[in-house]
Amino acid sequence: MSEGNMSEHTMRAVTQTEFGGPEVLTVEEVARPEPLPTEVLVRVHAAGVNPVDWKTREGQGMAGLQTFPLILGWDVSGVVEEVGFGVTTLKPGDEVYGMPWFPRAAGGYAEYVTAPARQWARKPATLDHVHAAAVPLAALTAWQTVVDTAHVRAGQRVLITAAAGGVGHFAVQFARHLGARVIATASAARHPWLKELGAEETIDYTTTRFEDAVEDVDVVIDLVGDAHDETSTRSLKVLRPGGLLVAVPSGVSPELTRAAEAAGKRATPFLVEPDGVALTTIAGLIDAGEVTVEVEETFPLERAGAAHARVEAGRTRGKIVLTVTG
Repeated sequence: MSEGNMSEHTMRAVTQTEFGGPEVLTVEEVARPEPLPTEVLVRVHAAGVNPVDWKTREGQGMAGLQTFPLILGWDVSGVVEEVGFGVTTLKPGDEVYGMPWFPRAAGGYAEYVTAPARQWARKPATLDHVHAAAVPLAALTAWQTVVDTAHVRAGQRVLITAAAGGVGHFAVQFARHLGARVIATASAARHPWLKELGAEETIDYTTTRFEDAVEDVDVVIDLVGDAHDETSTRSLKVLRPGGLLVAVPSGVSPELTRAAEAAGKRATPFLVEPDGVALTTIAGLIDAGEVTVEVEETFPLERAGAAHARVEAGRTRGKIVLTVTG
C-alpha cells in the first residue's frame, strides 16, 4: 500500500474488528468520509493518543458506545479540505484542531475526519500539527474540570494528581493562570518541570502519601481514580469542609458519594465534551506563551499499536502523538 491515498475515495486508517491488545490495531484502506451539511472534512496531519484510546481498544473506556470496524482517536490537528453546506466559520486551507464527536467514535487515527464545524477551532499559530494534536482532549479535560466544574479562583489551593501526564500538565497551568496555589503529585524527576509550569508544591507519590503531606485543599482534580490505590477516596481527607473533588478516570461510586457527604465535602464525576469555543481560548493562551504543550514521543500511523503500549505503560511526560501526513 502506498503512503498516500489509494484514490480520492479511500484513505489509510487504523482499524480494529474486535477488542483486545495493541495487536488488534491494523492499517487498512477504508472509504474516505464525506462532510454532511454543517460539517467539514479535515485532512489529518497528527492525532493524539490518550488513555481512553487504549481502554476503549481493550473493551473498557467508551467501548460500549462503539461499533466495529472501529477507528479510534479523538485528538486531531490538520487542514480543512472541504466544507459542507452551511459552514461559514471555516474554509478549505484553514489549519484546525479539535476533539470531535467524543465520546462517540471520531476516527482520528486516519488520513481524513469529518465533524461539525463548531467542534473545531483554529490551530494555535505557534504550534506545529504534532503539538497541536496533543492539546484537545487533554486540555479540554483540564479546562472543563478546573474552569467550568471547579470554578477555581485566585488564592485557592488546588491538588492535582498525576500532574505530569497529558491532562495534568494542562491542569497545573490553567489553575496557576487563574491564580490558584497548585500542589502537584508526580515522581521526583518531574518536580522541577512541574514547578516551571506553575506548581507551588510537589509531592513524590512514590515515597509520600499526599494525605500525609497536605491538608485544607479547596479543590482536588484527581486524574488517578479509585481503581488505583483508592486515590479519590484518599483525596477526601485533604479537602477542607465544603471542598470539591473532581474524580476524572473512575467517576464517583455510591460509597464515595456517601463518604463525601458524611465528611461535609463534595464529589463529582466528569466526562469531557467537544468545545470549539474553549479550544479557541486555549489556543490564545498557548500563542500568548502562557501555556506550553509537552510531547514526549511520536509514532507513525503504522505503529499505533506501539504508541498504545507506550501510553498504557504510563509514566509519560505530557502526550504521545501519531504522525499521519506531512
